[in-house]
Amino acid sequence: MQNLKISTRLQLGFAAVIALFLLLAGVTAWRVEQVSRASERMALSSELLQLAGQWQGDVRQNSARSLAVGYSEGGAMLDFFKESMAATSRSTTETQKTFLAKVQDADSRRRAENVGEVRKTWLATRDRVNELKTAGDGDGARALVQSQFVPVTDAYIRATQELVDGEVAQVRAAHAQVEDMFRQLYVIGAILAAFTVAIAALVSWRLSRGIARGVDAARQTAQRIGNGDLSETVAVTGKDEIGQLLQSLSSMQNSLVQVVSRVRNGSEAVATASAEIAQGNQDLSQRTESQASALEQTAASMEELGSTVRQNADNARQANQLAQSASSVAVQGGEVVSQVVQTMREINDSSRRIADIITVIDGIAFQTNILALNAAVEAARAGEQGRGFAVVAGEVRSLAQRSAEAAKEIKALITDSVGRVEQGSELVDRAGATMQEVVASIRRVTDIMGEISAASSEQSEGVAQIGEAVQSMDQATQQNAALVEEMAAAATSLNSQAQDLVQA
Repeated sequence: MQNLKISTRLQLGFAAVIALFLLLAGVTAWRVEQVSRASERMALSSELLQLAGQWQGDVRQNSARSLAVGYSEGGAMLDFFKESMAATSRSTTETQKTFLAKVQDADSRRRAENVGEVRKTWLATRDRVNELKTAGDGDGARALVQSQFVPVTDAYIRATQELVDGEVAQVRAAHAQVEDMFRQLYVIGAILAAFTVAIAALVSWRLSRGIARGVDAARQTAQRIGNGDLSETVAVTGKDEIGQLLQSLSSMQNSLVQVVSRVRNGSEAVATASAEIAQGNQDLSQRTESQASALEQTAASMEELGSTVRQNADNARQANQLAQSASSVAVQGGEVVSQVVQTMREINDSSRRIADIITVIDGIAFQTNILALNAAVEAARAGEQGRGFAVVAGEVRSLAQRSAEAAKEIKALITDSVGRVEQGSELVDRAGATMQEVVASIRRVTDIMGEISAASSEQSEGVAQIGEAVQSMDQATQQNAALVEEMAAAATSLNSQAQDLVQA
């Protein structure tokens, strides 16, 4: 059983108890069913007994009436009992049919059929007596009653009495059978219940005893291991959960033995290392103090550097403002130069148009001179009559020549002016391009100065943060110095504890 799991043992134990209870319930149900059937038979026997009694009562009643009619004088008695006798006879017939329909026992059926046969004879004899009474033969009727009707009536009553006695015996037998079944049911139920309780108690005792012994062994083992005793071997019996627990405790004990061995070896190493750590902490304490002094000097230098960087940042901001002002002036100068370039281009266009007009005037003077020459020729041909016209033509020619010369001079001046204007326009274009380059350069300078100003501000903030960091490092270094002293004390304490572990 110890090789079975506790759950399996519990399942088997409860299954056995449940099986016994099911057996007890099955036997009880079987016996109750038998009792129920016997009770039904007893109820049927009681009903048949009641029918037999009723049948016998009807027979006695009608027999007494028939005897009274047979021994009476005249037909008055027959007339008086005729209806009641017929009604009782019909009731007897119904009782007989009901009895035969419900009866199941062969003996009871045989007795009932015997009563039926005797009744036929009795009815035939009674009918003959009634016929003689109806015919007025009273003496014959009394003789028939004395000789035949009385004996058949006795036989009829005895047959019904046998039927009643048989049914009484059936009822008693059924009642005795029911009582016997109840007694058997009580005895069998008590035996099975006692057996079931005994088996349940045995199973419970065995299971609890096995579990308790295993748990107690595991408890003692755990207590021994808890007290530090790892020398005794754990006895493992069985493969159930308790056995697995003991096996686990055994594995734990072996692991603890190995762990303790490693701890002892580690303690020795810790003792050595703690001594080295203590010595190293002393050296570290001295170097930390030196580092703290160096950090104090660095913090002072960072404060001076912060002041210088802040001053540079202020100068960079001022230079940035001046560069922005210069950029604005350069932009305005660029706009003025652009306007001058535009104006020079317009002057150049006007000079070109004037030169075109002078060319037109020169052409007109040339044509006028030709016309005047032609007029002088025509006047010379005309002779005396054309002399005045020749004088006018000469004046006109002279005027045309002067106009042509003046136009030539103006054209030369305009041409020279146009050339100078074109040169001025080229110079102005170059000045505009140069001014745009200056503006672009000043803008780049402004951007660079803005970047320098921003960088200076960031440097100032960075130097301030570095100063704060150095101060924090100074504080941390001082705290580290205190921690180093504490670590030295802790290393000394650790060395003492390691020595204690080694000795333990």
